[in-house]
Amino acid sequence: MKKIETINIIGLGALGLLYARSMSRALGSESVRFVMNRERYERNKDKEFKIQGEPMKFGMVSSDEAGPADLVLVAVKYPGLAGALEDMSSSVGDDTVIMSVLNGISSENLIAAKFGAYRMINTVAQGMDATKFGDELNFSSSGTLFIGEYEGGRPDNVERVREVLERCSLSCKVEDDIKFRIWSKYMLNVGVNQTCMVYATNYGGVMAEGEPNRTFISAMREVVAVANAEGIRLTEKDLNAYVELTGTLKQDLMPSMAQDRINRKPCEVDAFAGTLIELAGKHGLHVPVNEFLYKRAHEIEAEYI
Repeated sequence: MKKIETINIIGLGALGLLYARSMSRALGSESVRFVMNRERYERNKDKEFKIQGEPMKFGMVSSDEAGPADLVLVAVKYPGLAGALEDMSSSVGDDTVIMSVLNGISSENLIAAKFGAYRMINTVAQGMDATKFGDELNFSSSGTLFIGEYEGGRPDNVERVREVLERCSLSCKVEDDIKFRIWSKYMLNVGVNQTCMVYATNYGGVMAEGEPNRTFISAMREVVAVANAEGIRLTEKDLNAYVELTGTLKQDLMPSMAQDRINRKPCEVDAFAGTLIELAGKHGLHVPVNEFLYKRAHEIEAEYI
């Protein structure tokens, strides 16, 4: 098995920085680089970030000069995925493994369509509460990366990634039923991300009694119904477990879509409610809470985009 020694990261957001911190410390800054288009590279090549109050710089390279890496980590937001597929082309070689930590249930399929299923693994990033405003990143938990086989992926992809994540002291678990984990995290994101964005609140706001809490849970229940129609056995017990998980996060922090509203950036509502509405229609199901969240999130975006 060929060990992973070089990692190219696509995406300078909260998760990209969170994982780059541990990876650079373990493998060396020369082995872990952020890859971006020439314009973004010129803006960011000398940038210093502050992570947990500590100043840090990372390796940066323009996509027109990046060479193949052993691992490509895709850590953009869903609206940036199309651009990421172009930026990462030069980073993908014969032995490259690709992992995506994007929210939602479709990024791996979109990446595989361009670069081949044999390079992919399935990944779910869960339990982290990283918040990034400007060039500062803070978090109380880096969470766990759940990984599993992607249909058509090479047999050693998962083991290669597991080994390097453990070498980088990143919590990792290999899942036998990774699709169930993907849908479980999607259920949580549909509930907590969208609700926090629409109601301009944080984890504590959706956990407290009131309309945001009711919306949070109702949106997740609609995911359970659609998941069951898709053959994924999510239950009310799973929903309750993820509500409890939300209660363990630092309550004054907020998920990525709520940060997008503050940072006035495009959000991931199309990957969340948009995808669910489409799948619900296929099965003849009604998802009124997600229809409300979809409409309201786009109205809020229209105020600043």
